[in-house]
Amino acid sequence: MLCQPRTGSCFVNFSSRTPRIVAARKLQRRKDRDQAGRFLAEGPQAVRSALAAGVVLELFGTDAALARHADLAAQAEVVSAVTDDGLAALAETVQPQGLVAVCAQIDVPLGAALAKAPRLVAVAVEIRDPGNAGTILRTADAAGAAAVVFAGDAVDPYNGKCVRASAGSLFNVDVVRDRAPQSVVDDLRVHGVQVLAATGYGDADLEELLDDGALAAPTAWLFGSEAHGLSEELLVAADRRVRVPIYGGAESLNLAAAAAVCLYASARALRQESVR
Repeated sequence: MLCQPRTGSCFVNFSSRTPRIVAARKLQRRKDRDQAGRFLAEGPQAVRSALAAGVVLELFGTDAALARHADLAAQAEVVSAVTDDGLAALAETVQPQGLVAVCAQIDVPLGAALAKAPRLVAVAVEIRDPGNAGTILRTADAAGAAAVVFAGDAVDPYNGKCVRASAGSLFNVDVVRDRAPQSVVDDLRVHGVQVLAATGYGDADLEELLDDGALAAPTAWLFGSEAHGLSEELLVAADRRVRVPIYGGAESLNLAAAAAVCLYASARALRQESVR
C-alpha cells in the first residue's frame, strides 16, 4: 500500500488488471504511443533523466523500489504503487528494476532544433534496430551532439528497447522525427550545416577530414541501417561521403561503432576549434 506524502492519503497497490495499468501497458505499442503522445521509461536511470527533463506524468513502482528510490518518488507529481504482477505487466525486461514512468513524448520539429544553431547533429536514416538507435542516441549525447534526427521509416525512438539503450540520453538531446530524409538534408544545408554521409565506400577518409580541419564546421552525420546503408540519392545529396579507415583485418565496423568514431572525430575537431 502506498501513502502519498503530500496528502497523507493511502491507496491499495495497483495490479495488472487495474484500469490505470491496463491503459499504461498499451503504450508498449507504437500506435498507442503516437495516439496518446506518451511512452514508458523503465528503470531508475531512465526515470531519473525523465524527471530531470520534467516529462514524467505518472510514476509506477513496487513498494520496495519506491522505498529504495525515495528521492525519485519525491520528485514525481503522481506516484502509484503496484504489485509485482502490475509492474511485470508494464516492464519489458526479464528482470525489471521496479520503476516505470509514463512520460510525455518530447520530439520537436527539425526547424526548432536547427534554430538553436547546433554544431553537431546525428541523423539515423531508416534505422530499424531499436538497440542501435538507442546506442546512437547515447553516443551522440556523449559526443556533445545537440540533436538526433530519426529520418524516413526509422524505428520509433520511444520504443522500449530504444529508450533503455539510450540510458537516459533520449532526454538530453533534441529528438526529431521526419519522414523525408531528403528534406532533412536540404534543411540542414539551408541552416549552414555540412552533411557528411558515413559509408564504407566513401571517397573521403575520416582521418583526412580531421587533418584538414573540415570537421571543425557545423556538421550533420548521416548513418544508414546496418543491413542496407544509405540510399544512392542520399549519398549523392551529401556534401561528402566519408569512410572510417580500417587499419586491421576487419571487413568493417558495425553501425554503432562507426557512429561513435565519426561523432567523436567531430567532437574532437569542434573542441580544438573552440580553444583556438
